Amino acid sequence: MRLPQGQHLAYCTNVHRGETWAETFAALETHVLPLRRRVAPGQPYAIGLRLGARAAAELVVPAELAAFRRWLDVHDCYVFTINGFPYGSFHGTRVKEQVYAPDWATPERRVYTEGLFRLLAELVPAGGEGSVSTVPASFKGFIAADPGRRPALFRELTAVARFLADLAGRTGRDLHLGLEPEPLCLLETTAETVAFFAEWREREPAVDREGLLRFVGVNYDCCHLAVEFEEPAAALGRLQAAGLRLSKLHLSSALRVPATPEGRAALAAFVEPVYLHQVVVGRPEDGAVRRRYVDLPDALADARPAEPGEEWRVHFHVPLHAAPGAPFADTRDHLLGALDWLGAHPAACTHLEMETYTWEVLPPALRLPLGEQLAREYAWTLGALAARGLARAPAAGGGAGA
Repeated sequence: MRLPQGQHLAYCTNVHRGETWAETFAALETHVLPLRRRVAPGQPYAIGLRLGARAAAELVVPAELAAFRRWLDVHDCYVFTINGFPYGSFHGTRVKEQVYAPDWATPERRVYTEGLFRLLAELVPAGGEGSVSTVPASFKGFIAADPGRRPALFRELTAVARFLADLAGRTGRDLHLGLEPEPLCLLETTAETVAFFAEWREREPAVDREGLLRFVGVNYDCCHLAVEFEEPAAALGRLQAAGLRLSKLHLSSALRVPATPEGRAALAAFVEPVYLHQVVVGRPEDGAVRRRYVDLPDALADARPAEPGEEWRVHFHVPLHAAPGAPFADTRDHLLGALDWLGAHPAACTHLEMETYTWEVLPPALRLPLGEQLAREYAWTLGALAARGLARAPAAGGGAGA
């Protein structure tokens, strides 16, 4: 939905299973349409579309794309952003660190991403704005195993930026790619992100000469940066001061727990075999990070005693509308801080996306029927936006309104 100050809000359809276009479209009809009638009656409804490589290759067929555009028109829906992070399977099978593959050191990642933008240029109205979110350049483990791949990251990003400059010029759309910092990845903190972009500009002078920073920026995921103990106003201000485009803001919340025996024991319920759940241990009072673990089982296997005041933050997206319950807490304070910043800088980012993709692997006590979960997340999010002058208050009775 379009918000009063020009932002667009959607939930990301990566919460649904679907690797083929037929499966993806079935999820839109089964889940998106009932939800849009509930949360946005009588107004255009925004879709944050997730397309893996297979679905994208199938949708590009002219007849399929034309049929989808007709479907959007009939149901008064529109696509403004695509999640281009997971290249392959994302549900029901081991994903873990392979979600970052292929990374930006490979032409496969660039070709896939260019395909997403070709689709987006056909779906976004003339003169409109379209974004694609993508992996944080690479996983640190990939580059540590093969440091010689690093220069290829910058070459491929320059190539995709030039592609976007050309496509935007030919189609009249404002198109931009957002690299998404994430724990234990090459772009992990906002400081590392700023340094990476500075290195890109130094290695590839065309970035500044051709104005390519307009087309490649940052997708700021609130869960990820909260896990890193970053303070949102400082983090977002750092990106802005570096001249980086805020391509999209992921509205998401992470799991946090005191570093006590009871907290560690309770975390066992969140161990699951599909996604990577990085853990960062630090002190909330000063934001100091003590250590990092690639996955939750690695953290639980470390028997060292906690230091006073330590807290574990886990890359496990938890619902926005409800606290996870003792001994856990969440990082909605970071999300609300990011919205405070956006309220003071409303032109800084126009693409907002709720992204609680972990619904299938949440412990049963946190898992509502999916439609109810999404409706409640809309209501919570619109309430938070309204409190900052960025939306109208949600309708009574669990619905929502922009």
